[in-house]
Amino acid sequence: MSEPQNPGGHDLSAGGDVMDRVTACARAALRRYDCHPGASVELLNVSENATFLVRDPGSGPSVLRVHRLGYHTEQEIASELAWMDALRAEAGVRTPRVLPATNGQRVVTVPENSSRERHCVRFEFLPGTEPGAEPAEGGPEDGQSILTGRHFEELGEITARMHGHARSWARPEWFTRFHWDYAAAFGDRARWGRWQDGVGVGPSERHVLTRLDDTLHARLSAFGQGPERYGLVHADTRLANLLVHEGSVSVIDFDDSGFSWYLYDLGTSVSFFEHSPEVPGLVDSWLTGYRRVAELSAEDEAEIWTFIMFRRLLLLAWIGSHQGVDIAAELGAGYTQGSCDLAESYLSTAAPGS
Repeated sequence: MSEPQNPGGHDLSAGGDVMDRVTACARAALRRYDCHPGASVELLNVSENATFLVRDPGSGPSVLRVHRLGYHTEQEIASELAWMDALRAEAGVRTPRVLPATNGQRVVTVPENSSRERHCVRFEFLPGTEPGAEPAEGGPEDGQSILTGRHFEELGEITARMHGHARSWARPEWFTRFHWDYAAAFGDRARWGRWQDGVGVGPSERHVLTRLDDTLHARLSAFGQGPERYGLVHADTRLANLLVHEGSVSVIDFDDSGFSWYLYDLGTSVSFFEHSPEVPGLVDSWLTGYRRVAELSAEDEAEIWTFIMFRRLLLLAWIGSHQGVDIAAELGAGYTQGSCDLAESYLSTAAPGS
């Protein structure tokens, strides 16, 4: 059963007994698979969806994703899985394999109650850790992770391989994914809600961020959406969505994948820490890795910070509409103030007439 899009809404942030109901859906979905009777589910995290670790005494661990309501139709999810398959088979990008249900279905739909259903997908469990998640030898006593340019070089190279595949891949006729263009991000039906409703957005913040919004619109309109600049992207290439194991890097969580500017992937790579003084150096490392596989024009490179700020403003909206998610609650109004500071810096060089 297809469901309507629900821009800005996020039912997993609703509180109450929602996670009890979602966990019940996960258990119901597990019964559709050839699992050991003692198999169990354990919540790993809640972000756009709810992700569970499946512990199966018979076959070992796997991962079950239970989708939020109204974000993707079944066909859109099947399209995501098709690109993951193709990247693994044709581009040398390691992605988790989909584990089908006993009837062969890759997307399992289970009722939550009498009026609505949730889509679920089960993936193989890939070992590994997020790049930079391991404490550096001799590092801080609290084990704080150390992020290096090497991680971003790896990410840039992998991203270039994904972009190269997207440009040449003959997508199935039924393939459909949403867009991350200006209208989807900041238009009347903004997918993650309005940045104006972000946490701590008062009159002064609104003034600065409106100038940023207007400038992003103007620069993106001038940049255009030609096929060399705009196509199928992962759309959430944070290091949290990479797993490193014995020198091999896997890419996970294609749930936000869709059509956007290729440089949007670079903007997403520094999500939530765009203000860090290390970011310019990390961007340079990303570009070094990317150029091992593909070229970027001078016009592309001139807009790098446009896409970092595009993502930053989009995340401001996300935080406002996902306040039940841990990272959104942690960042709150401080992220808004940091966004204003970044916006002022960006506008000093990027705004018309500057």
